[in-house]
Amino acid sequence: MHPRSALGSPTPSAASRLSDSSRSDGGRQFARNGSVSEFEIERPLKMNTTSPKRPGVRRRQSEYGAESALRASVSRLLTAKARPFTVTGHIPMDPASLVLFFRSKSGITHSLDFPINIDYDTPPALEVLLAACKPHPTPGFDVYPDRETLFYPANLPLTATLEIANHPILDAVRNALFPALPMGHYLTALRDKLEVMVTGARMAPQPRTLRNDGRVATICVTLPVHHRGGNMIVRDAEGTEEKFFGGGGKPSEVHWTAFLGECEYEVETIQQGCRMSFTYAVHLKTYGAAVDPLITPSEYFLDLLSPVLSLSRGRKVAFYLTQDYGVNPSEGLAESLVPHLKGSDSLLYHALKVYKLAPELHWAAGGYVWPIDRTVECGNDVLDSPTSLSSMGFPSAFGSPARSAKSVRGPMSYYSGPEDDDVEIMKIEASNLRMRVEESGAIPLSEAEIFILSDWVPGPLAKERVHFVSNGELEKLIVNVLLVIYVP
Repeated sequence: MHPRSALGSPTPSAASRLSDSSRSDGGRQFARNGSVSEFEIERPLKMNTTSPKRPGVRRRQSEYGAESALRASVSRLLTAKARPFTVTGHIPMDPASLVLFFRSKSGITHSLDFPINIDYDTPPALEVLLAACKPHPTPGFDVYPDRETLFYPANLPLTATLEIANHPILDAVRNALFPALPMGHYLTALRDKLEVMVTGARMAPQPRTLRNDGRVATICVTLPVHHRGGNMIVRDAEGTEEKFFGGGGKPSEVHWTAFLGECEYEVETIQQGCRMSFTYAVHLKTYGAAVDPLITPSEYFLDLLSPVLSLSRGRKVAFYLTQDYGVNPSEGLAESLVPHLKGSDSLLYHALKVYKLAPELHWAAGGYVWPIDRTVECGNDVLDSPTSLSSMGFPSAFGSPARSAKSVRGPMSYYSGPEDDDVEIMKIEASNLRMRVEESGAIPLSEAEIFILSDWVPGPLAKERVHFVSNGELEKLIVNVLLVIYVP
């Protein structure tokens, strides 16, 4: 059974509950147009025994051509919509507030104010900046050294008043390029380089092999320096390309473009002026184990964990998670909670990773534990089972008094609520549930050789719920989450 999303299923909209009957108006019926909220029903084909109808008026060839062109255009549109690889926009800021500070090779610090138009005036600081730049690594384009793309050396200090962390650019990149990013994952931007292109310069395609720093995307911010030409072309892994004009460095706008890390990009020839841009490497961070975590446990917490691990050498031990995550254990694996761990659970998980251990998450209930690759399944209620209430002579749930909704702690902790004096029925139901749990693949903790590490007085535990049917009644099994590790 494949794991499903930890989020709950959406509630059906009101439109999905509308009647499918056609509306009448003055004896005439108008069939309601189909919509995506209606059920899709597949019916078998019926044999037509009547005489064939006369064919309709033949459509003109031009109509078929127009419809075919429309369908082809819609297909291309939906294909581009299904997986976008670029996104662009502008930064809502006053370009006059943008200042670039840099230090030249002589050790003198300079400042460069924006916006800039070198057709009217070239700031002296810009000439110093160009003199300090080096040729950009442009494979296959070194015929004209005077037209090479330049970049500011990484060993010289460079800073700017522009911080994309102060603008919602990363949120826009996440929503457009990473819409399925689970909760607990975050995008961070690290400034890569300052690229400068003067008149006549162009940038050949830059393959992704030149950016092997583990980035998942790249952001290019075009600074407000007037120029003509210099359009950016971005291609994905399949060769699909998009062209961005960037506004030509208008003094009133600061444009940015982001694309996935698997893409390559190039910049067309600068016809006039100067093009300056910052590039940022976008990395993926998370509190989970899939990518580099953002948090690191303190030395104090690691010192408290060290003797626990030392005294547990050679054994498989487990901790109970304490936070609630609102998931259904019958629809997903416990390991799917790793990116969503929070609070004390996340702290403990990453502390174990610091000691180079391999923590695993398992579902557990009533002294049983499910394998890491199994979900919680309580099976079907078998009425003729030797342990069922009807076979033991007890009345069924339909003839017994109404049960309370409070949780009863027994051999298996679940919402059953029998009367206090009906202990025998409680034992029979627990035995029946235990049999169904074992059939789903769960094994006792003793057989799994897992030793639970808990406090003298047990604290709160993570409680997830699985619905099941017992004697005709819908009940809930309380399921906990175990963090299991083997200490070598």
